[in-house]
Amino acid sequence: MKLYHSPASPFVRKVTVLLHELGQTDAVTLKTVTTTALASDEALKTANPLARLPALERDDGITLYDSRVITAYLNDLFNGTFYPQNSSRWETLTLEATGDGIMDSGVSMVYELRLRDAERVSQAWIDAQWAKIERTLFALNTRWVSHLSGPLTMGHISVACALSYLDFRHDARNWREGNEALAKWHAGFDSRPSMRATHPPAA
Repeated sequence: MKLYHSPASPFVRKVTVLLHELGQTDAVTLKTVTTTALASDEALKTANPLARLPALERDDGITLYDSRVITAYLNDLFNGTFYPQNSSRWETLTLEATGDGIMDSGVSMVYELRLRDAERVSQAWIDAQWAKIERTLFALNTRWVSHLSGPLTMGHISVACALSYLDFRHDARNWREGNEALAKWHAGFDSRPSMRATHPPAA
C-alpha cells in the first residue's frame, strides 16, 4: 500500500502514528508530496480527486481518503482495538472528530496567512478559528480528561496530533495556559515512541 504523505500534515500524522501503534509501518510505503490548496500535486489529484492528504492507495480496491476512513480501515485490516465496539465507540468517534476539528481550524489559520495576499488576509477569520480551538481545548480540559486517561483509542491519537500541531504551527498562542490537565496528558502521550517517530520537521 502507498500513503500520500506530507510530514507537516496533522491528518497524515494520525495515520502514521496509528501504523506505529499497530506495528505495521512496513505495510505502507510513504509517498511524500508537496501540495497546497492552491497548487495540488498531480499524482495526489489522480489518487484523490479532492487532492487532499492523506490518501491510501491500496494494492486492490479503490484508493481511500479522509484520515478517519483510512484509520478505520487500517484498524480493521490489522485487527486493531483503536475503535471499540462497545458502548464507548461513540465517545471514541466524537473524540476523534474533536481532534480533527482542531486540526481543521489550525490548518485554516495557516492557509489564511500563507496562501492569501497579505492585504486580503482576514484577521477576523483567523480570530474566529482560534476561538473555536479555545472552546474545544476548554471542553477537552474540563470534560474529556477522564476519557483521555482511559484505554488507548483513535480519539487519543487524534487529539494528541491536534495538540502537537498547535505546538508546531501556533506555539506563540500558548494553548496550555488555562488547560493544565490537558497539557499534562499531552506531555505524557507525546513521549510515546509513535509520536516521537512521526514528529514533523522544524516549521
